[in-house]
Amino acid sequence: MRGDRVAWCVMNLTTKNEVHALMESAPTFAILDGFQKAVSVLSKEQYQNIAVSISGGSDSDVVMDIIERVRKCVPDKKITYVWFDTGLEYKATKQHLLYLEEKYGVTIQRHKAAKPIPTTVRKIGVPFLSKQVSEFISRLQSINFEWDEETSFDVLWNKYRAQKSALKWWCNANGKSSRFNINYNKWLREFLIANPPTFRIANKCCYYAKKTVSHQLIKTYGFDLMIVGVRRAEGGARVRIPSCFSSNPKSADSYRPIFWYKNADKKAYDYKFDISHSDCYTKYGLPRTGCCGCPCARGFEQELEIIKKYEPNMYKLCKNIFGISYEYTKEYRRFYQRMENKKILNDTYQQMSIFDYLK
Repeated sequence: MRGDRVAWCVMNLTTKNEVHALMESAPTFAILDGFQKAVSVLSKEQYQNIAVSISGGSDSDVVMDIIERVRKCVPDKKITYVWFDTGLEYKATKQHLLYLEEKYGVTIQRHKAAKPIPTTVRKIGVPFLSKQVSEFISRLQSINFEWDEETSFDVLWNKYRAQKSALKWWCNANGKSSRFNINYNKWLREFLIANPPTFRIANKCCYYAKKTVSHQLIKTYGFDLMIVGVRRAEGGARVRIPSCFSSNPKSADSYRPIFWYKNADKKAYDYKFDISHSDCYTKYGLPRTGCCGCPCARGFEQELEIIKKYEPNMYKLCKNIFGISYEYTKEYRRFYQRMENKKILNDTYQQMSIFDYLK
């Protein structure tokens, strides 16, 4: 807090007026709080070389607008916008980047993936169901795991002596209701026993397409702060992130300006500041613009139909890259429904009394 007061004291009158105007413009408390944090973070002396990751998605649009408004309050800071080309990007996203550059009068650096998604899938494995599930299955495949009924961790550990965390996942040995148990995904264990994977599964798409590139850029350009558009309200792994800021003494610190925005806050920001999103949202009707056709997305089938209509070449590419995972996921969903139906019948049968049989 003392650092924030000092930063405020050394601001000149023009800068203070900019800060005041920015705070006055906030339509919700979360946005006001976000503006205050953004000014505070970007004003810190240790941050002189700042990178902002731009994806072309709707959250990213809001982050970019925030930074452009806040940088008027911290005019001496070097801010670089970067975009990671995963090798599987919508044409609409690439077009939107050009729009953003023209709107704000900035340049967005384009950086190729260390390994494009198609290459990663072909050489390492295809994602299935979720990043976490893919990781554990990949580890089990690496030890030639036999997909059988054994549930004793001690027995399996004595047999394989490797991939301990994956074996604990398979045995549900991480405590009741843990997300690191296979039972977190209902009927998945039974499905894998009945339908062992015949292809390599892995979760390295994002690692080589985004994370590796980000680390390389931090090292090459000496960035001391990396700003990303992550919202806790999006769920998933984001829920486990404790706050909007992360310190990293060995690399760049991380700051998430819209981390606490609810959907209503984001909508209010769009309306107040006239934010225009890419055709992926406004024309295609996509709810998200992450990696195109990702098989880990719950609604990948609907997404594929939209891609087929608006970007047919991308649709063919997604089917070629992820096709086997799409079919495996559909098979799991059918298996899940059969098991649920069977359970309902069994529960109904057990609840019937002798009088039901005498009727």
